[in-house]
Amino acid sequence: MVGTHPKEIDVAFASNHELRKRVHAAIDQNPTQSTLFRDISTYILNQTSQSTTEPASKKRKIEDSNGAQNGATSGGLGSLVNPAAKAWRTYTGVSFSIPQRKKLTLELLDNKKDGGIRGVGADGNIEFSIAWKDVDQVFCLPVPEKAKRQHNFVIIPTHGDGVNPLPDDFNGSAPEPIVWTFEEASGKNIVEGEDPGPAPMAEAIHHCLIQAGTRKSVIFPDAAEFASAIVQNHRKGEKAYHVKAHRGSKEGYLFFTSVGIIYTFKKPLAYFDFSTINSISYTAVLRNTFNLVITTPTQEIEFGMIDQADYPGINDYIAVHRLQDASMAAARRAKKLNINPPAEGENGVGKGDGEADDGLSELQKAEMALQDQEDEDEEDYDPDKEEEGSEGSGSGSGDESGEEDDGMGYDDDDDDEDEDMEEE
Repeated sequence: MVGTHPKEIDVAFASNHELRKRVHAAIDQNPTQSTLFRDISTYILNQTSQSTTEPASKKRKIEDSNGAQNGATSGGLGSLVNPAAKAWRTYTGVSFSIPQRKKLTLELLDNKKDGGIRGVGADGNIEFSIAWKDVDQVFCLPVPEKAKRQHNFVIIPTHGDGVNPLPDDFNGSAPEPIVWTFEEASGKNIVEGEDPGPAPMAEAIHHCLIQAGTRKSVIFPDAAEFASAIVQNHRKGEKAYHVKAHRGSKEGYLFFTSVGIIYTFKKPLAYFDFSTINSISYTAVLRNTFNLVITTPTQEIEFGMIDQADYPGINDYIAVHRLQDASMAAARRAKKLNINPPAEGENGVGKGDGEADDGLSELQKAEMALQDQEDEDEEDYDPDKEEEGSEGSGSGSGDESGEEDDGMGYDDDDDDEDEDMEEE
């Protein structure tokens, strides 16, 4: 029979759900060990509550021993992982899908020093948590293909984007994102005068982020950035912001946002900050679908079976953010700050940060260099040599027009070729 467990264990291992479960299992199997584990837990709590005169390296080891798993990050055993600490906002019955698939109470703590977000079980135990200072981005994204409006809040931890390798000095495994679902009120559940959508929850999170001094905000999809050309059958009058795509055998959704590209909602999530992207290219172009390959400094990740109808919107997004230009990657990384892009005219970039004394930005200079190269190509053009070299090349009217091939064109004369590709 499973007995009760000392409260000290739940507090000491609050941010490490798996380790706490193992301790509980050990006590259930051998109740005589309860006193030993309680003494160990008391020792951990005493060590972490010592004065700040203790060496930082020693404190870090203690924090790491209770390190972040299942979406929690190592931030010490402050208010965030203290079940007795009162939350600023509480939302009951919230359905989480990552790092655990279960209903929990969502709590927001707006303490400037050790505030954060946490999931609390029915027994009062903290299942996982993350400090606001350890949050990279927060997204609020509509859940596709649902008759009833739902939104998923997605928290991407620092070093938990699923794309970049962990820094050499990072201790422990990569923190997992946190994902929960917000279901809009409808019918008799709508309260007069209250917004039934996710905006109030997003505003509460934004308040906490500001309190913590992060200068971040909740990112919503924006039609000015990208909206799908595919009509939603169940909601024809509304825009869709997602693109269905496969990563290997797993199907998920790509969202093209103002801060980067995110692939969600199934594991493994992947968030591509603009500074992470070296370049983007297209492959496996067929009549109805194509693949998108995102190249980072360490790997290439391919997303397949994307509908051709969404190519124009995706291509415009890539062009606007210069994501096909590998030469811009280093500049983006150099300019990245740990905040969301500020409003236009408030980016704080001076002449020393991408604008030379001649008044030209790095982007303008890159465009001028590209134009110069095109001019040189035109000067070197020899029509006689072109005619000799084109014999049997099969060039069509698209080449004669002088338009640059973006790799996504489709020629009706190539039906046989496309059918062969689809069969393969």
